Amino acid sequence: MHYALRVQGHLDPSWSDRFGGLRIEQQEAGTTLLSGSVPDQAALHGLLLQIVRLGLVLLSLETSEAKGAEEAADKRPGSALDAESRGQIEG
Repeated sequence: MHYALRVQGHLDPSWSDRFGGLRIEQQEAGTTLLSGSVPDQAALHGLLLQIVRLGLVLLSLETSEAKGAEEAADKRPGSALDAESRGQIEG
């Protein structure tokens, strides 16, 4: 799963290791965007705990499917793409 966490203030990009290798981008509005793939809920919990321990203010958290996951979902049996490919093979 891909996550984007926005925190108050600017974090130095060298802190990436403290946040599980997430990409750190300083934003114009005086915030920092942490983004990247997080393997599971335990890893997400660890990231949130790190934010709390550092005294940061979490402004937002957004999720989306990881890159490539959408393509894999479309190829599952019963999906529209799967039905199209079967039609081409059978047709």
